[in-house]
Amino acid sequence: MAGRGGAPVAGRLAGALARGTDDRLGASGFMKRNLGKAFPGHWSFLLGEIALYAFAVLLLTGVYLTLFFKPVSGQIVYGGSYAPLRGATMSEAYASALRLSFDVRGGLLMRQLHHWAANVFVAAICAHLLRIFFTGAFRKPREINWLIGVTLFGLALAEGFAGYSLPDDLLSGTGLRIAQGIMLSIPLVGTYVSMWVFGGEFPGEDIIPRLFTLHVLLVPGLLLALITAHLMVLWHQTHTQFPAKDRKERLVSGHATFPHFAAQSAAYFLYTVGVLAAMATFAQINPVWLYGPYEPDQVSSGSQPDWYVGFLEGSLRLMPRLSTTVAGHTVSWNVLVPAVLLPAVFLTGIALYPFAERWATGDDRYHHLLDRPRNAPTRTAIGAAVVAWYGNLWAAGGNDVIATVFGFSLYGTTWFFRVGFFAFPVLAFVLTRRACLSLQRRDLHVRREGVESGRIVRQPDGGFVERHERPEAEEAALLVTRQPRELVVPRPKHLIPLPTPGRANAQLRSRVNHFYLDYQSEVSGGGQGVFNGRPALPGGDEGGLKGRLKRLFTRSGGK
Repeated sequence: MAGRGGAPVAGRLAGALARGTDDRLGASGFMKRNLGKAFPGHWSFLLGEIALYAFAVLLLTGVYLTLFFKPVSGQIVYGGSYAPLRGATMSEAYASALRLSFDVRGGLLMRQLHHWAANVFVAAICAHLLRIFFTGAFRKPREINWLIGVTLFGLALAEGFAGYSLPDDLLSGTGLRIAQGIMLSIPLVGTYVSMWVFGGEFPGEDIIPRLFTLHVLLVPGLLLALITAHLMVLWHQTHTQFPAKDRKERLVSGHATFPHFAAQSAAYFLYTVGVLAAMATFAQINPVWLYGPYEPDQVSSGSQPDWYVGFLEGSLRLMPRLSTTVAGHTVSWNVLVPAVLLPAVFLTGIALYPFAERWATGDDRYHHLLDRPRNAPTRTAIGAAVVAWYGNLWAAGGNDVIATVFGFSLYGTTWFFRVGFFAFPVLAFVLTRRACLSLQRRDLHVRREGVESGRIVRQPDGGFVERHERPEAEEAALLVTRQPRELVVPRPKHLIPLPTPGRANAQLRSRVNHFYLDYQSEVSGGGQGVFNGRPALPGGDEGGLKGRLKRLFTRSGGK
């Protein structure tokens, strides 16, 4: 249908709506400023988008499941269509999970899609955090977004555990029993915490409704708010980017938001949803009907939590029996240390790492260019050590399954992982740092002598040598030295750090600084960025950054 001027009515209405909106909100100026914003095209930046799209799938499928799930712990006799459990006594929550799986059209697909999306959501957050860590994307000015990301990781773990516990099957009930034991291990207040959470003696009838409220309202609201804040901070600060030819710290290059990035993101969202739907269709996950309803006096053999809680399970299995009784109160160190203190230290250490690295290096500059992991050997080695430590705990969570499948001794596997708790991180640190330094030496060799051309030439004396050629411009840009020599500070000259505390602090910081940065005897490199867009010179400037760092590290410490 066309109007008097020949233009479609719908088109004229849309134009009038756009003009009216712009008159009142000034949207055109905002869109004009932001539609041309540059986004890097490197594949690793899509890891964060996977988490975002998985979260969208979680919200959509969660709304559907909420319509049919009953978060009630009251007992009923099951009379549904799943014959093996017909006539069994179970909670209404478990009965509604069975009804969702067998009687609601599309219910099982939605359950499995929701569960797979939850696993992918946590996995994508982990991969995204690792990418940010190993490339140094957490440095100034992005510390706030790093803290938001770590908080999202912790909330995702809590959200996953709450959702995993809602069906009230035997496997999830075992997890709740472990959670109650962890609460009871807290000195002095553990009993009160357990009674408050469960509304009385375990298991009670309040825990399922409370977990439901947390799972569908409180934690998703916090996640949505933090994801929004994360994206807003990211949009304001712009993306980081990998080093390449003609790239500088202050200039971000990439594809425009519209139409390239918008079309790419839309396609990637559909691809992510399609993969999750295929996994939900063909890969069974969490078949609660096989586990049966939860009974406090029963436990299923080979019980394993979702993968992201596996490290906590492993730490509990590795800790030997250890307890202390003080004034009639027993402190169960074998539960308190691995299940309360260790996760708290782990998450706190991750959150504070950017500030620890800045304290160690004294690098307070803005960074928009990323590091190649090889160019930051100490940071990369620390990350590899943490991954090895986490992986050892994760594998230890299935020590019984490993022993059964491979015919090993259960006690043998336990002691293997106990030794690995200390040995694997050290081994990973040493090997990773040596590998990074070796790769730096290779880059230094290529920068000095060029790349092999495959052509053999004869010399005047009759000998044969291979001709080396200069690397391509794009490759040569990656070989530029990226550790300003100014960051390595001289050690204070006072041998005894007394009488002032400032001297002890100066001694400590200088030693941490040298541990972190001073491997110049082997290579020229080190991955702490560029200074004012240019590679730093080997000597530095005593009156510039090096002088400031020297004064910072020796302040109140004398010469």
